[in-house]
Amino acid sequence: MTQLSVNINKVATIRNARGGNTPNVLQVALDCEKFGAQGITVHPRPDERHIRFSDVADLTGAVTTEFNIEGYPSDDFIQMVLDAKPAQVTLVPDGPDVLTSNAGWDTIANQELLKEVINIFKEAGIRTSIFVDADPEMVRFAKTTGTDRVELYTESYAEGYSDDKEKAIFPFIAAAKAAKEVGIGLNAGHDLSLENLRYFAENIPNLLEVSIGHALVSDALYYGLENTIALYLRELRPQEI
Repeated sequence: MTQLSVNINKVATIRNARGGNTPNVLQVALDCEKFGAQGITVHPRPDERHIRFSDVADLTGAVTTEFNIEGYPSDDFIQMVLDAKPAQVTLVPDGPDVLTSNAGWDTIANQELLKEVINIFKEAGIRTSIFVDADPEMVRFAKTTGTDRVELYTESYAEGYSDDKEKAIFPFIAAAKAAKEVGIGLNAGHDLSLENLRYFAENIPNLLEVSIGHALVSDALYYGLENTIALYLRELRPQEI
């Protein structure tokens, strides 16, 4: 079954709105694990507007499932990841002024940068993933960087799902096939939700992991965190015939 990694950035956003430590980011991460999540994802940014570098330090060693750190490979980010030694680092091409991730890497134009950074992490024993658009060419060139996986940027799928889900998912199926052809693992994330997750997971071959934050935390306001994680896990579970 595809693994669920819960992105807890939005929990940190709520905490930071008032200062203090409510909600407690570390406790939420541990509760997500207790409720069945198979991983925890964070995306610290230079201005620390949600997840702080100190949160990464607190989570390191406390998270017992897969710890995934996302971010742009600046020098301080690279050092933070090397200090934390998470199970996975996901490289995202967004600068400090970007509100949220809005594009995948151009794996051709950024080939040398990605090779250099990925080599640093692989020497430290950290699995690497590259955030890419649903473009088979970008997936194929990702392979040449040495990355272990790619993460498909799924915003366009989520936006097009309600109008024409078959059209919306078509490029993602092509990208997934390219990943299988070149022999790299496949993750996905961004705007996946209870509405669109099952169709995506059922139609994307060899999908190893989805990272979901905004929709899941929003749903938890209505359903509660434990129930919400159970609902997302149910959507990832193959339906019985």
